[in-house]
Amino acid sequence: MVTTVSFKGFGGVRLEAEVDGDVDDPAVLLLHGAGQTRHVWREVAEALVQSGRHVVSLDLRGHGGSEWPADGSYELSDHVEDLRAVLAQMASRPVIVAATLGGWIATIALANDPAALAAALVLVDMPVETDPDVARQVADRLRDRHDPGARQWDERTLQSSGIAGVAGTLIEVAPSLTLPTLVLRGALSWIQRSARSVAFDAALPNVELVEVADADLLVVTDRTEAFLAYLLDFLDRRQPRAASEFRAGSDARTLRDAMGCFATGITVVTALTSYDVPIGLTANSFTSVSLSPPLLLVCIANGAGSAPTLREASHFGVNVLQTGQQQASSRFAGKGEDRFAGTAWAPGETGVPLLNASLISFECRRHAVHEGGDHFILVGEVVRAQFEPRRDPLLYFRGKYRRLHFG
Repeated sequence: MVTTVSFKGFGGVRLEAEVDGDVDDPAVLLLHGAGQTRHVWREVAEALVQSGRHVVSLDLRGHGGSEWPADGSYELSDHVEDLRAVLAQMASRPVIVAATLGGWIATIALANDPAALAAALVLVDMPVETDPDVARQVADRLRDRHDPGARQWDERTLQSSGIAGVAGTLIEVAPSLTLPTLVLRGALSWIQRSARSVAFDAALPNVELVEVADADLLVVTDRTEAFLAYLLDFLDRRQPRAASEFRAGSDARTLRDAMGCFATGITVVTALTSYDVPIGLTANSFTSVSLSPPLLLVCIANGAGSAPTLREASHFGVNVLQTGQQQASSRFAGKGEDRFAGTAWAPGETGVPLLNASLISFECRRHAVHEGGDHFILVGEVVRAQFEPRRDPLLYFRGKYRRLHFG
């Protein structure tokens, strides 16, 4: 059943959306273009729900049921921050399907860490560069398509600044859009593919390009069935409804991907060699074990260069990293460099190396070592811990660094 919900946009602007489908199904967020409202997606939304998708169809600020700011705040940056705010309020990462202006908004909003915000991106008839004459024709056509008395959108949205340099911005951010992307255009589009459009397409790392035959600018309404066929095929391949599965004997990568869905903190485990040389490595397999006695454990790969020292060391340190230590995490995960040369550290009371400014630093006495397949489990008894609760943890999820979001 279709329900109407509200999101809090940038600056507190109220954004209205229609929601349909089972909330546990994969999510799709629909973004219309300038001079449209969420109702342009009605037929598409119904088909998506029938295919087993949870659909959120959003009205941009100044459009439809969303707030029309009295001060006319319709800068492109306002729309971008609106979208980022909406994504932060959604329960899961959606596939974003965005038309024209909505495509600009989505592309720029996802420029920083796209995989943390969305599962995939579909850009529908998105022009890469602006042409004032074409924009005026489009605006006139859109104005003719709806009842002026209905006041479906604020005409001040067409006067917003921030779009003059949009082509350069889009091409600049395109290489960072590593998530699956479908670029879909009408073959008869009013907005022809320019050299910059070609450059934008070529810069997308994970892109599929489709031109819909006999479709004009508004491909969603001009060739709805053809558009849906391409969209549903993309969703079925890139965001399947069935959960991925690992069984004994399957590719180990599948199990690794499953384990990667468990968000963790990141630690650097340190010790001294028998010659008092500091060693260390990055590890995220870490947990507390017991409070009495105070025990923790870390899992160390048998093939790690520091593994022999950590197996034998009488004491070791576990440094839980904070958001400002991503570079240290990468350094201690890499090879071929002096990890401590570029890292501020000092010996703890037991002599083990402790990284400065860590969220937590544990000094441990070796309690036990257990074999665990291609890793060994190092259990330590905590003899000292120092921590800084005002810092935020550096997180790791699905192969990428993450940060806490406070909604």
